[in-house]
Amino acid sequence: MKAKFAKLIDVKSIVTILLTVVFSIMTAAGRVTSEQFITIFTVVISFYFGTQAGKKDSTDNNVENRQKNEKAEKIEKGEKFNDS
Repeated sequence: MKAKFAKLIDVKSIVTILLTVVFSIMTAAGRVTSEQFITIFTVVISFYFGTQAGKKDSTDNNVENRQKNEKAEKIEKGEKFNDS
């Protein structure tokens, strides 16, 4: 539970949540039209999930590259490895 909460408390998440709340309040108060809200909200949410997807892809690539490097090192040393 703490790990999930810790992941939620990063700058990007805080900014996304804060912007959503602020623009929701501004829309309810009539300062922002619903059309403007949808445009702004779409940009904010797209940014948030776009950076999350990029972060995951980067992590996946790092894991794959590390595994390839470990196999190459073992081959160079003449060690056996499991190819799973």
